[in-house]
Parts: sequence; structure tokens; C-alpha cells
Amino acid sequence: MTEEIRHRILWADDEIDLLRPHIKFLEQKGFAVTAVPTGEDALSELERGRFDVVLLDEMMPGLGGLETLSVIQAREFGVPVILVTKSEEESLMNQAIGRRIADYLIKPVNPSQVFLACKRVFDTQKIQDSQRARDYVGEMQRWQTMDRRVLDWAGWCELAVDVARWDVRLDGAPEAGLQQAHGDFRRGLNIDFSRFIEDRYPHWVRSAEDRPLLSTDVVRHAVVPHLREGRRVVFIVIDCMRLDQWFTLEPLLEDVFDIRRDYYCSILPTATPYSRNAIFAGLLPLQLQQRHPDLWQENTDDERTKNRFERQLLDFQLERLKATPAKPPKYLKIYDADEAHQTRRQINSFAGLPLVSLVFNFLDILAHGRSESEILQELAPDEAAFRAVMKAWFVHSPLYDILRSLATQDCRVVLTTDHGSVLAKRAALVYGNRETSTNLRYKYGVNVNTDAKQAVIVRKPAEYALPEGLNKTYVLAREDYYFVYPTRFHEFERQYRNSFQHGGISVEEMILPLVTLLPRRS
Repeated sequence: MTEEIRHRILWADDEIDLLRPHIKFLEQKGFAVTAVPTGEDALSELERGRFDVVLLDEMMPGLGGLETLSVIQAREFGVPVILVTKSEEESLMNQAIGRRIADYLIKPVNPSQVFLACKRVFDTQKIQDSQRARDYVGEMQRWQTMDRRVLDWAGWCELAVDVARWDVRLDGAPEAGLQQAHGDFRRGLNIDFSRFIEDRYPHWVRSAEDRPLLSTDVVRHAVVPHLREGRRVVFIVIDCMRLDQWFTLEPLLEDVFDIRRDYYCSILPTATPYSRNAIFAGLLPLQLQQRHPDLWQENTDDERTKNRFERQLLDFQLERLKATPAKPPKYLKIYDADEAHQTRRQINSFAGLPLVSLVFNFLDILAHGRSESEILQELAPDEAAFRAVMKAWFVHSPLYDILRSLATQDCRVVLTTDHGSVLAKRAALVYGNRETSTNLRYKYGVNVNTDAKQAVIVRKPAEYALPEGLNKTYVLAREDYYFVYPTRFHEFERQYRNSFQHGGISVEEMILPLVTLLPRRS
């Protein structure tokens, strides 16, 4: 039988002979202890073999504890260190913690204290993993007892937030079974959610009563009240950001902002020409087409052109709401790194403006670029990896610098997105003529048709507040379906499977964060 591997402890203390009872206690607990009297000896032992933790006395002749710690870190031994000291000075404690030690003990120490400190180092991750598994099983049991058929918007919103937070909490978790169960549950959610939206959405776009906040309400609800109070507002829209992705970024801002969270529902289709225009216009697509036909660009082939009038639409909305600032608002749309860096350099010069609107398109570009780039597919093969790539971008992005700069100013930052995205898994056959739109999660055209189990078919566009036309039909993909024509079906099915798409009906695309960031310094 293979002998069980014991944890190895290296203990350096100039009074090591007085600590023999402590060492014997640790050995009785199953640890292998190597005891040395100096920091130099500790470094020599680390050169010779692997240890799981190092106990360092802070006051030793020659190399003291902190000096030994510096050498350990400089040589990248990668071993956790517990500092043991007689001093209770806060400055020493801060210095030690700043060096990223694993724990801190003040003499005199008893054997149980040392044992528990070592156990925390060895078992913290295992205990946390075990607790996470228990917590998740409890949450799953609660979710499964819900009758999702009777949930209202508030219930769906609460459930979506819980699920998105677990998306983030399970990132990097070793329990593959938990991740698989969570993924299966998320997919099942959208079956009921699409029925809920199909049943409620036509009422929501007809009446402002008894409905959630929609894209059309974002500026009125989250921006205008601050303007009316005389507050300076910076309004930031990150294109194509999901709820779980926001929860990945949120901890990076908690040290400089107080964060107030709200949630809203994207209009349909969950695509930039509709949802983002609705945010800036405060109008549903049909209303926008009727009131501003010269600004409605649904039928243009240039995707950028469809949203080229956002600044003008925002001006019209503020005028309708009687909230036009004394100075003209600033509006910037950022597509690439050069524009982002330029905005970062300019951000302090906007301090005298009552309203600045910034639209960042990076996430949408990343999501679409992933389906065309083998390198991006390798970097982000699934949603968890995509969150990691997005976080890496954000930490090093001009947007992060801009937000941290705004945290030092007297302003309110309203941050949101226009729609989310879903990882497309299943192809749905769609039929239409050459004039049918090219989008993968929604289409419109003359007599467009598909399987009603895989999409919501809107034959009367006005019921969904969408522009009408002779025999014009919209189809909105349910769950994780994407549309493929019968011609060259298998080729395009393979090409777009496991790509991020938007425009359809899913929790990920429609339930979105609407966040107000209050600078702590100001």
C-alpha cells in the first residue's frame, strides 16, 4: 500500500530547541517537521526540497523573518509563509501582510495555534470547495422547487441574478459535476423564460403599467433624475455585456465606488440597432420609425449606420423629458483602442459638462470576433473562459482607467449595456427570400418562417412595437438556437455552433444590469 503523503513544514526559529513540544504535537497530527535555527538554514532547506508551509520567526540573528521572506519570494519558491513574532506593532503587521504572507502569529504561541494556522493553509481551499458544493446543492434544491410558470418579472430577475452570481462563483471550481449541473439548469431556464416573454412582452410594449423597466426607460429612470438635481452624469453603455460578465467586473470597482444595482429588460430584438437606439431615443422601434423616419435605418446593410444617430436621439429624448442640460451633452462612441486611449486622455477635460455619454463596443467586437478567430476560440472556448478574457481586457483597458479617474470627481456614473448574448448551440432551419435580414438570432422579411418550437414568430410586428410592412414577419430565436438556411445547412451549422450571438429571447440577452456608481472620494 502506498504511504499517504504528509504535509511538510519548515520551521525557522533561533529558539527552536524550546519549541520541541510544539514540533512533537505537529508530528502527532501527521505533519513532517524540519526545524532550523536561522533564516540562512531555512533557505538552504528550501533549495534542497519541497515544503508545504514555512514558519518564520521574525527576530532571528543574521537574516530576520522579513528578510528571509523577501529572499523566498525573490527566488520564487512558491511556498506559503506564516510569520511568528513577539511584536504587536501595527506597522510590522502591515508590512508582513503587504508581503502577502499566509498568516501572522504573535508569541507566545501554543501548539494548537500553530496547528490551526498550518491547517488553514493546507485545508482552506478544500474546505471552501466543500462549502461551495454544499451551498450550491442547497440553491439548486431551492430553484427546483420553484414553479417557474408563475414567476413574474421580479421573480425572473431575482432568479437570473442568483444564477449569474453562481456562474462567477463556479469559475475555476474543481467540481466538474457542479459546473455541468449548473450549465444544464441554465439551459432549462430559457425554455420557461421564452414562454414568459411570449406571453407578457406584447402587453409591456402597449402599456407602461405593470411592466419592468425596458430599454426605453433607462435614461428617464437612471440618468434624468440626477440631471434634475443638478448632478453631473457620465452615462456609459458597454455593448453586449451580460449580467454574469458585470458580476465579474464589479469587485474591481468596489474599492472606489459605492454601487447601486438595478436591472432592466432589453426590448426585442436584443440587437444593437433596436435595443441601443431604444435606450438613446426612449422610443420603441415602431415609435422611432414613426416619429423620426429620417433617423430609422433598419434596412441599411451597414451595421454602424443603423446606430449613427444616437446623439441626436438622446437630444430629442432629453427635450421631451424637459431635462436638456444648460450645456450641450458630450457623446462619444468608442470602437477601437486608439479612440479609447484618446477618451481616457480627455476625460478630465469633460469635468464641466453636465452629461457625458460613452459607448464602448469592445465586448460586442470580441464576441463576434471569437466566431471568426481560432486563437480567440482557444482563449475563450466557453462562457467561463470568456469571462476571464473579458476581465483581463477590462483590467488593462482605458475604460478601467476612465472609471478610476471618474471615482475622484464629483459626478454620478450610470453604467449599463444594451443587450447580452447567448452561446448558440443548436441550429434552427429558417425559410425566407434574398431580402431577408442576415442576423443569426433574429430575422425579418416577407413571409419568413421557421419552427415555432425554436423561435417566436411575429406575424403582426405592431404587437411587438416593431416596424410593419406588407407581409413582414419577424422571427426571434428561443433558448440557444441560431438560424441557418436549408442551402449549405451543415456548413453554416458548424461555422456558427458555439459562437456568441444575440437578437433572440433568453435570460442572458434580456435581463441586464443598470448600475449607478457613486464615487467614494468625492
